[in-house]
Amino acid sequence: MGEVILTMKGIDKSFPGVHALDHVDLEVRKGEVHALMGENGAGKSTLMKVLTGIYKKDEGTITYEGKDVEFTSPKEAQEAGVMIVHQELNMLSHLTVAQNIFIGREKMSGKLINDASMNKAAKELFAKLNIEIDPTEQMGNLTVGKQQMCEIAKAISHESKVLVFDEPTAALTESEIEELFKIIRDLREKQLGIVYISHRMDEIKMITDRVTVMRDGGYVGTLDTETSTKEDIINMMVGRVIYEEPKTKSNVPADAPVVLEVKNLNAGKMVKDVSFQLHKGEILGFSGLMGAGRTETARAIFGADPIDSGEIIIGGKTVHIKSPADAVANGIGYLSEDRKRFGIAVEKTVAENSTMASLNHFMKGIFIDKKKEAQVAEKYVEQLKTKTPSVEQLVVNLSGGNQQKVVIAKWLVRDCEILIFDEPTRGIDVGAKSEIYQLMNELVKMGKSIIMISSEMTEILRMSDRVIVMCEGRKTGEMAIEEVSQEAIMHCATKREG
Repeated sequence: MGEVILTMKGIDKSFPGVHALDHVDLEVRKGEVHALMGENGAGKSTLMKVLTGIYKKDEGTITYEGKDVEFTSPKEAQEAGVMIVHQELNMLSHLTVAQNIFIGREKMSGKLINDASMNKAAKELFAKLNIEIDPTEQMGNLTVGKQQMCEIAKAISHESKVLVFDEPTAALTESEIEELFKIIRDLREKQLGIVYISHRMDEIKMITDRVTVMRDGGYVGTLDTETSTKEDIINMMVGRVIYEEPKTKSNVPADAPVVLEVKNLNAGKMVKDVSFQLHKGEILGFSGLMGAGRTETARAIFGADPIDSGEIIIGGKTVHIKSPADAVANGIGYLSEDRKRFGIAVEKTVAENSTMASLNHFMKGIFIDKKKEAQVAEKYVEQLKTKTPSVEQLVVNLSGGNQQKVVIAKWLVRDCEILIFDEPTRGIDVGAKSEIYQLMNELVKMGKSIIMISSEMTEILRMSDRVIVMCEGRKTGEMAIEEVSQEAIMHCATKREG
């Protein structure tokens, strides 16, 4: 590891009602991958936003390349060589992939934008990343994982000296993660300073040189990755030990009734002849690689995408679900993997989001009973341990894990019997993950039934009572948890025929 390229010292930042950063320190050297870890709400993203000029610090100093700096905008930070790859995707869905990558610095021929030249440059970038994405494809048509790869390509296309990765692998498959790590190691060889924010312990051990831990907006300490254990890091993060033990047997009684049956479901290009049953009180895990058709299956069941053929049976009766409203009326709630687009209204309060799916229960004539709304929202804030100053806080100001809890509250208020959790802990830290797992276990004890789509193998093995595996739109495997192994899942996830 080389000389120090970036030092943040005593950084302090407050927002109304929240002391977000309390005298935080961070040091990044050339040619190192430096992990920044902490639970949701610990202040990691806020610290990076202070660095890149999105927020103005209240106190402290930032030294970059030997000079004291204070960037006033992300553009200014970028021009100086400090670039951030955001966890929440910042792409414009109506533009092409290449247009997104070169937005604001388009390649020109005279006064005209030269799309061919941008397409060529984007293609070369993707070749470096070893990924196949058509630069002329519209961004909105790509999966979340592919969009994330474009965001990374965009960052790498700037001649950066310090690169911040904020949860870069949250939506990537194992093979995409391997490709990303190759790129990061290559960037490290080129003496870039890399800040790597992630909640995945295994990644931290594989890719990083040092780890700085934050807790509740404060600096806890910095460790050398090689000489520290997972437990050391987790203890610093949460002050308590969390173990992820795989489930060894199902908790569902043998005679549990079938609450949902899907028969020969076909929808679009990605759902081909899918059949399965979900029992009362069961967590049914859906595993597979990115693009296997799991989310598309869930969206078809939820009425978000049209069904071409097949049957959906709830409580023994065939139902016709043409829209999400029909699904909700039949007791199905859906937690999307893309919270910001489909799960919550970020500019509304915690209380308003919590009651959004059941407003008719909160009406007094033509008005919403705000007092009743606040009481119910408070009950779920308490039950789900949502970190928020009050139920009047705007959801946009909460961390990813707490936003996820607000989405869960919405469906609990609605009293849905069947809950589809799509990537329930995407971009969520170890502590909040544990709470969401606990919550899912409590929900099934209450008699709710859960379909859980997850790309994290440890999550599938820890939570599922039964596992369904998909590959290229088809169901290629179904196993009781007792017979599930990572190898068995991967075998089915790469098997093209059911």
